[in-house]
Amino acid sequence: MENAASRLADVRANIAKVCKPARRAPDDVTLIAVSKTHDAPGIQPLIDAGQRVFGENRVQEAQAKWPALRAAYPDIELHLIGQLQSNKAEEAVALFDVIHSLDRPSLLTALAKAMDKAGKRVPCFVQVNIGDEAQKGGCPIADLPAFLASARAADVPLAGLMCIPPADTEAAPFFAMLAKLAADHGLTGLSMGMSGDYETAVMLGATHIRVGTALFGSRG
Repeated sequence: MENAASRLADVRANIAKVCKPARRAPDDVTLIAVSKTHDAPGIQPLIDAGQRVFGENRVQEAQAKWPALRAAYPDIELHLIGQLQSNKAEEAVALFDVIHSLDRPSLLTALAKAMDKAGKRVPCFVQVNIGDEAQKGGCPIADLPAFLASARAADVPLAGLMCIPPADTEAAPFFAMLAKLAADHGLTGLSMGMSGDYETAVMLGATHIRVGTALFGSRG
């Protein structure tokens, strides 16, 4: 418990420290604790320390642990931050409060249909393939205007843009590019930054950061 509480306090202090010169309020940054691969007992200490926003990579893994935790803590917010298969859209809409990986027309169609069926709208970040990497998910930058128009036409609420910069490169230019794309398209949400680069992301306008290792510690 003490470890989780101190790690959480450290990350929050770092966010506040970076917000100051950027003239931002720390409350404007949502800290998503990435709980993938951690079971309920592993997550509990962070809940006890006051963390209420969590991120999962897979629908199936989240289904196994979160319904019971959310029954005990109804104020918890759950974000899907991993790739989503179209055939899991209904389950994702039922379980998650926010989806960070909307990236292609087939998924948009599936999510819109699932939201209509469930009678609920789940805000979605559009994932942008910011480094133009063939192996990575994300909407190509050139396709973004048309894709955002399709999402708006389908009445899928747009929370903003999300990216994962190429590994082992300086993240700042990619974060800056995502911020510019969001501004150009009238979007305010920016889901960017992980344990290794969240301070840079906050400095460049991140509204949501996805932090795992810095909160849960390194896995053995």
